[in-house]
Amino acid sequence: MRTGEFNEYLHPSAWTAAELAGRSDWITYLTPDDVSELENALAHIKKRGISIPHISRDDFPLPTFSGKLDTVRQALEDGVGIALIRGLPVDRYTKADAAAIYWGIGSHIGRACAQNAQGDMLGHVRDLGADLRSDMRARGYQTRNNLPFHGDATDIVGLLCLRKSKSGGASRIVSASKLYNVFAATRPDLCRLMAEPFYADRRGEEIDGRKPYYVRPCFSFQNGRLYVWHTRTYIESAQRFPEVPRLTAQQYEALDYLQSLCNDPQYCFEMDFEPGDMQFLCNYTVFHSRTEYEDWPEPERKRHLLRLWLRTPFFSDLPQAFEDRNADMLAWQRSPRAPIFDTSEITSQLEH
Repeated sequence: MRTGEFNEYLHPSAWTAAELAGRSDWITYLTPDDVSELENALAHIKKRGISIPHISRDDFPLPTFSGKLDTVRQALEDGVGIALIRGLPVDRYTKADAAAIYWGIGSHIGRACAQNAQGDMLGHVRDLGADLRSDMRARGYQTRNNLPFHGDATDIVGLLCLRKSKSGGASRIVSASKLYNVFAATRPDLCRLMAEPFYADRRGEEIDGRKPYYVRPCFSFQNGRLYVWHTRTYIESAQRFPEVPRLTAQQYEALDYLQSLCNDPQYCFEMDFEPGDMQFLCNYTVFHSRTEYEDWPEPERKRHLLRLWLRTPFFSDLPQAFEDRNADMLAWQRSPRAPIFDTSEITSQLEH
């Protein structure tokens, strides 16, 4: 890490929980006219026979609402790093139609990318009974367990709530930019350590003879911009490989300190999803997690969110350490897979 990068990172994405709660510019409430535009765009793609993953921004015309989405994109890229779009009447649509509207909105924010080695372009966040401890292919979003704070492997992650749980399942977010500032001000020794390489498990997603892990610092700078990355579950999972260096006591101390800051009410902002809510986050400036939840017994009522991973040209110049993992996603993109919506099919697929 270069001299001067322990200075405070002055950026709109560095906020506390109280500061985020005290502002509403990151929330967009859909108006009847917005919904009408979205439904007209849905009718347009259905008439032309275009479906996910082939719907582009041009295929999904939003003459007025697109201006609001441009503002959302700018806030994600170079602003607060979070956006909530609220009020899509999902009960009015089939799951496929709700997904198409969501995808269309996403197409005005960024370009969708594959989320796993199977080429899934639209993810289902739903409890499939997966076990992270025993199955290296399993992922946290396939469980109802508490998810530790982390960032996903793309520029922007989006979630659409179709159904909420019986209880629990709150979304928790924290400004990674703010946590960097806390590290820099209070523990520059650990800050320096977080700028050094950490090994993370690919958990069975390696391709083309690549190693089953990748290497990346938690704190990186590129052209004066901060990029924060963290996925402790995969960092600790990579310790299963004998060739990976053992985590040192100081590295554990740094990871513990980050975890304590993430869970500190001063920095952690918690919100509940309602059906029709769409949350978008910048993975380089915001960490996210989820509390454990209790689900409904009836399959048709179970908690169900749809997930998008988006790329934007704004982040075309990433730190070099990101290239290895990004190469995986470029390979996944070669065989994009259309989404499925049948509950039995979703439940039967535990690849990702």
